[in-house]
Amino acid sequence: MTLNAVIGYNKAARYGDSPSLRRRLSGKSMTNKNQLFYGYVIVIVSFLIMMIILGFHPSFGIFFKPIIEELGWTRTVTSGAFSLSIVMGGLAGIFMGRLNDKLGPRIVMTAFGLISGIGYLLMSQVQNAWQMYLFFGIIVGSGSGVFSPTLSTVARWFVRRRSMMTGIVVAGSGAGMLIMPLLINWLISTYHWRTTFLVLGFAILVVVVVTAQFLKRDPTRVGQAAYGENDSGEEVPNSDTRAFSFREAMHTRQLWLFSAVLFCFGFGFFSIQLHIAPYIIDQGISATIAAAIIATIGGATIIGEVGLGSTGDKIGYKRAFLIGAVLMALAFLVLILVKELWAFYLLAILSGLAFGNSATQESPIAAWLYGLKSHGQILGFFSFCYTVGGAIGPVTTGYIFDRTGNYQLGFLLSAGLAVIAIILASLLKPPIAKNKINNVSGIQALESSGDS
Repeated sequence: MTLNAVIGYNKAARYGDSPSLRRRLSGKSMTNKNQLFYGYVIVIVSFLIMMIILGFHPSFGIFFKPIIEELGWTRTVTSGAFSLSIVMGGLAGIFMGRLNDKLGPRIVMTAFGLISGIGYLLMSQVQNAWQMYLFFGIIVGSGSGVFSPTLSTVARWFVRRRSMMTGIVVAGSGAGMLIMPLLINWLISTYHWRTTFLVLGFAILVVVVVTAQFLKRDPTRVGQAAYGENDSGEEVPNSDTRAFSFREAMHTRQLWLFSAVLFCFGFGFFSIQLHIAPYIIDQGISATIAAAIIATIGGATIIGEVGLGSTGDKIGYKRAFLIGAVLMALAFLVLILVKELWAFYLLAILSGLAFGNSATQESPIAAWLYGLKSHGQILGFFSFCYTVGGAIGPVTTGYIFDRTGNYQLGFLLSAGLAVIAIILASLLKPPIAKNKINNVSGIQALESSGDS
């Protein structure tokens, strides 16, 4: 009896034998092979959702100066609302990641669209700091945690090309950061920042809620198999051979090691994302050019996600992630040493490449370490740790500015954390799973109930 036959027998014995299960275990489509693979629809829809929600949210820095000038708040107070929104997005990512594993992405993404859209509409009416913390910090923030549920869904549709498809989806956030700052700056200068929040709210309600209806939890919902699953009729040597629950993963050193790496990364990147616009304007450069530099971060993010991000399939996810960590450290080195206009564009390119590349590796690394059994919840936890750093970074940097009158110490702190991230990431390696049955995580995912 061949190895594959033994593996198939063991799976059938454990999960029961049926024609539908045999088709799932064989990794072959249950439909005509000329039919369009629905996984590509998942990628396109996920790209659009990421572009809208994760394009609008980081563009809060464009609102920074107009809000402060009209309402008279300090940078620490204004930064605090943005930081709170990042924390809420991280918490929502954990909770919704678990729901995504159980209920599917259609319900989860519809909820994100409704919550986020309402939050932006309410921001058009803000008068007091507590309202901004409630409307943007809590409501918009809770609706921005789309990262982990979206990428967890894509991971279920692709075995091979997982890093590439993840990169394309994450590129949606880069496309958003490329387009939205310029659009938002134009809306604010042409109309008003309050009107702009109304436009953003309605855009999210229309685009995200409608496109979310096309999402499916996994290939079995449309009678297909994941792309590249058992292409050659043999077991695919990938992360699906691991079967960690979230509770089991919490007891491994690797989870906390990578969480610390993501904390350092989030601290630095979101400090740039929020404070680079006011910092540039403080140097006597126009708000239009500041918006263009933020847009450059978005453009570089796309290259990092699709170009550098796909290198994870070739050189390994850890090595690919380390490339992004080194680029982030170089970005802060440029920011600290040079204040010329060309240096701001170089900073934008380096930080965008770093973020795009590293964000693309986050989901594959979670699968590489722990498999797909609790992938959504584990990825949600990783994203939460990233967002905790992203919450502390901007408010810490804003506080340092309010106390010292400049950003240098804050940027130096971020540079130091980027170096720490490089060191910690180099120590990553998969833990040994207690359950070594091949592909258990994939079968459990197929057999679990969920919304189509």
